[in-house]
Parts: sequence; C-alpha cells; structure tokens
Amino acid sequence: MINIDFLTLKAFFIENIDYIIGSRIQKIQQPTRRDFVFSLRNNSEGRKLYINIYPNMYHIAFMSAVNERKRNITIPKQPPMFCMLLRKYIEGAKIVDACVIENERILELHFETYDELSQKRMLCLCIELMGKHSNVILYDRETKIIIGCAHNVGSEKSRYRELQGGLKYIYPPRISEENVNLSNELKLQFKDLSQDEIDKYLKAEEYRPAMLGDRYTLFKELLPNSVPQNSVSEMLDNYYSKIQEEVNINAEKTKLTEIASSKLKKVKNSISKISALLKKRDNTEKYKLYGELLTANIYQKTDYKKEIEVFDYINNQNIKIELDETKTLNENAQRYFKLYTKSKTTKEKSQEMLNNLSINREYLENILYSIQTAKKIVDFVEIKQELGIEENKSKKQDKPTVEKININGFDVYIGKNNKQNDFIVSKLTKDDDIWFHTRFCAGSHVLLKANSQEPDEETIFECCKLARKYSSATQPSKVGVIYTRGKYLRKPPAAPLGYVTYKNEKEVLV
Repeated sequence: MINIDFLTLKAFFIENIDYIIGSRIQKIQQPTRRDFVFSLRNNSEGRKLYINIYPNMYHIAFMSAVNERKRNITIPKQPPMFCMLLRKYIEGAKIVDACVIENERILELHFETYDELSQKRMLCLCIELMGKHSNVILYDRETKIIIGCAHNVGSEKSRYRELQGGLKYIYPPRISEENVNLSNELKLQFKDLSQDEIDKYLKAEEYRPAMLGDRYTLFKELLPNSVPQNSVSEMLDNYYSKIQEEVNINAEKTKLTEIASSKLKKVKNSISKISALLKKRDNTEKYKLYGELLTANIYQKTDYKKEIEVFDYINNQNIKIELDETKTLNENAQRYFKLYTKSKTTKEKSQEMLNNLSINREYLENILYSIQTAKKIVDFVEIKQELGIEENKSKKQDKPTVEKININGFDVYIGKNNKQNDFIVSKLTKDDDIWFHTRFCAGSHVLLKANSQEPDEETIFECCKLARKYSSATQPSKVGVIYTRGKYLRKPPAAPLGYVTYKNEKEVLV
C-alpha cells in the first residue's frame, strides 16, 4: 500500500483549491474516532470531503457515492464529542482560505465565524496526515490555542509536542532533509531520473494521475501500463476505498464466520448427543416384545415374581424377563406396553428434532459458504439479517439482487446466499424451469428459465458446472450435481430460507 506524501497532498490541494476556498460546510459527520465526512457546497455543487486519519491508511479525498458504499460508512446515532465540537464551531461556516504547509503533509482550512457575542473569530481546522501521528485539530488562529483534537496527545506519548484543548498549537518539528515526505513508491519511480528531471516533477502543477494494482502515481509515464484517473482526488478515493473495502470485507468475514461457526457447532453437538442417546436407549422393540411374550404366557400364573423365563419365538430361544414382584403377570405385561408407547413417542420426537437440526445444520453451512464467497461489503447485509444481528429497518423488504447470466440463449439465475436462494425458489421458479444444486454440500441455487423451450444437454451441463463452481466442494474432486423441474420443488412449512425438498431428480458428476 502507498502512503500519501506531501507532493500528493499538494497535488490534491492545487486541483481543488477553487472549490475548497469559498465553500460552506453544510454537515459534519464522524463515523468513527478516526474518519470524518464533511459535506461541502460551493457554486451550487455539493461534494463530500472524506478525511481518514487511521495510521495505516491516512488520506483525504472527495468521496463518490460508489466509494462511500465500499467504505461501509455508517453514522452513529450519538456523535462523538469532537464531532459535536466541530458542529458547534464550524458547521455552516465558510472556508475563507486554505493552504498546504510546505514539505509537510498538513492541510489547513481557515474559517471566519462569529461567537455567541457576535464577535468575529478566525478558526483553523488543521488536518495532519502523518502516519500514527495523524490528527485533526481545531484551533484559534489569533491566539493559537487549541479548541479540540480528534485524539489528544499527552506528554506520555510525545516529549516534543502535546496536543489537547487549552494548549498552544505548534507545528511538528521541521525535518531538514529535502523531499523526506515523498513516499517510498515515488522515490522508487524517481530513481532512474536525473536531479533536473526530479525537480521538474516536484515543481509540476499539472498532474496525470493513474493507478495500477496496488500502486498509484501522479505522473502516468512513471508507471507503465497504468490506468489513467480523471483527477488526483478520484485516484485517492478509488485507491484507498478499495483498500478499505478489502479490510472491511475481511473483518466482516472473520466476525460473521465466528458467529455462524459457533451456531453450527451447537447444532452439531445437539445432533451428536441426540443420536447417541437414541442409539443407547432405543429399547422400543424390546419393550413391545416383552409385553407380547408376557401376554402370551398369562396361563403360567407366575404373578408377583421377580422374573419369568419364556420362549422368544422371534429369536427362537428362551429368555428371562425381569418383573415387578408387586404386580401380576398381566400388570407387568401392561407396564411393558406403556414403556413401549412412551419409548416410541420419545423416539419419534427425537427423530423429528434430529430432522429439524439437520435442516438447520444445512442452513448454517450455506450461510458459512455465503460468508466465504462474499466479494462486496453489501453482500453481508442480507447475511447479517439471516444471523439475526442486523434488523431490516425498512418495513418493505428489499428484493434481493440475484446474479443473472445467459447461456445459449437461456436466462440463468445464481443465488449467492440463502435469501437469494429463497427468492429464486419462491418468486422466480416456474413449473417447467430447471433447478440445480450440488448434492451433500452447501452451494448456490442455480435456475435455468426454460420459457417453454427444451434446453439441450450442453446447456444442462453448463448449468451443472455453474452449480459446482458456486459450491463449497473442494477442487479437484468430482461432485454430484442434481437437477429437476421447478414443479418438483417444495418448501416445507416453517423451513429456513433457501431450504427445499425435491423429487424426480437426475444427477450429473462434475
């Protein structure tokens, strides 16, 4: 990852100076302790200035709506104290001047405001983009007294420079080495140039921003085969939002995997315990046999005995049956019939519980698969709702966005999570459509829309390959893919999202 340097900050400032100076701050938001969104307006144009002071991805850019979604920005109901302070002093104020401190990664925005007594007050919002020392500081330009900081710096953190409300603001210690604030990436790009050429680039006021993979540059010719960007701000916004999206995706995957795995572990433990209990205590048929044998031997008149020996006509041998010596032989027979009925009922209920747990296990395995295959931050919204950790605030349920492709003239839909799978089965599937799914492993529901046409074998096999591709099956093993007509699908009552039963299926090994 490339860190923003003085030259890049300067390029951003030069590019946007005409918009920044004269713009008014309409809204100030602080999603977390270390990032800010300022809604600016100038010349009837609104933009969102995004400031990030995280130590590993500090930057500034005008943020697009697309990249705002990538960053997964959510505004807290209760704003942080520093956000409330900024709103009090500069929300609604106009930026009357701005500058970048020479050879420093510091952008200053100057405001002219009025206090409670209607007296003019000159304030400065100082944005310091300096790695772990990155900060946002509001201070009085006349007295240099700090009003507040995004995070305070005490003497225990820095011997040279304390930052907190009430102290005098001073700039960081000057670094004498020329161009020290250039990124290592830029130094690498400059390494084969003469000093005159380097100086020319350093003094440039026209930029040709471009990106290539995990690198960006202000000068496209210094990064061969790179993709040109429309502006420096767009380059910074695209570059860092992509990194933030990857970080957010990995964080969401880790968090949701832990939650889903914990639920799955409990379900598997319950299945194991119930299965073991059924196997250990399944005396249903024995109780029935004992009751029948005792009834058949009533004539022996062996009442009030501890046991009786009878002939087991099923296993063709004599056996001894324990009796309750306080009861007659007939009463003992009825006791065994009652034990049989009770054991049978328990077995049926336990089997029903096992069936429900197995359905739940399959459901959670599909959720885990959806988590691992998610590629965008928005993919996690539906998964969170499934896990019950994020409610859908809108009363109207949003229609899932199901991927749609075309194979040999047929529309094919692919579900990427249980909600999408359920939508495919419940809303999209007609009787003559063909449904595909891997056997014995989690995966996507794939639906081929027949539209009264009969797909050929090649099209069927391509859909089978899609079902194999979008499944948890490991490579390069062969996997069975089943398919059947839509009319043979059934969703049981109260079944979880995406769960269906089927019949008349065919199977293809892929």
